[in-house]
Amino acid sequence: MTPNKSYKKVFIGIALLLLLCFIANISLGSVFIPWLDTLSSLVGGPVDKESWRHIIINYRLPKALTAIIVGSGLGISGLLMQTLFRNPLAGPFVLGISSGASLGVALLILGSSFAGAALSGFLISKWGLVIAASLGSVIVLFAVMIVSTRVRDTMAILIIGLMFGSITAAIVSVLSYFAPSDQLQRYVFWGFGSLGNLSWYEILIFFGVFLLGILLTIASIKPLNTLLLGENYARSLGLNIKTSRFLIILATGLLSGSVIAFAGPIAFIGLAVPHLTRQLFHTSDHKTLIPAVLLIGSIIMLVCDSIAQLPSSEYTLPINAITSLIGAPVVIWLLVRKRKMLF
Repeated sequence: MTPNKSYKKVFIGIALLLLLCFIANISLGSVFIPWLDTLSSLVGGPVDKESWRHIIINYRLPKALTAIIVGSGLGISGLLMQTLFRNPLAGPFVLGISSGASLGVALLILGSSFAGAALSGFLISKWGLVIAASLGSVIVLFAVMIVSTRVRDTMAILIIGLMFGSITAAIVSVLSYFAPSDQLQRYVFWGFGSLGNLSWYEILIFFGVFLLGILLTIASIKPLNTLLLGENYARSLGLNIKTSRFLIILATGLLSGSVIAFAGPIAFIGLAVPHLTRQLFHTSDHKTLIPAVLLIGSIIMLVCDSIAQLPSSEYTLPINAITSLIGAPVVIWLLVRKRKMLF
């Protein structure tokens, strides 16, 4: 995957900005850690306080890496869906994957009162939530993929995905209506999204699924570029629409499903990052867009997380609120300024 050489300087600038945001994200927090000490700790050098090294290695570095995986994964998922459906409003959760994960978590949390005390404690643990969200998203994903092999019209898949989302949302609403207040509050907090509290083992699993999704995306670069010409023209060029569609949906499911499982449903990133990238690079070539979205998605997620941490404060704002409050006005301004969406 080699981006256009004419964008080489832009990519170098974005990569340096990503490194800057990464270091800033680790330095900022309830305890400010000087940048030089942060860099020294990351390379195994001396630091003024050993407590800083402990904070960096065990808390802030895992969270920063999670932010990079989440931002790039959601950005790529949104790009895949916008290209597949040729719809600028399509996002990574348009197939109902987020709704399926939410239903899985809702069944776990809101239905935990029917389990025994010991079983209930395990079910609503971190791994219990990850498994429930994964199962919910996988079930919906498989349902959509089965439908995709039987339907010729891609837009029909989009509508079916929205219908799956409506059904699961209705079930969650019924469960919420009858749930006790403490369980309902826990479910709402999960919906805020979180980049913290992941162990190195969990991050390794998260990255493994993410990497598989990225490899499928790279393998789909040529079909994605061909689909921009329209399905009928792509079919006349010899592209197997059903196979390509299957791989794109599978890649999206792996990327967005893993994000929901480990970090919760995080809004805005998947919808906005592809548009921001197109406005910056003025191209529809996925050989350039994919690495650009990976970098820009990571930067935006790191910036949003740095703001959510409320530096020098013990409070942390919901990451979902920050991604929408910071990102949505930027996208609106860009689109009004450019007066059109590049596609």
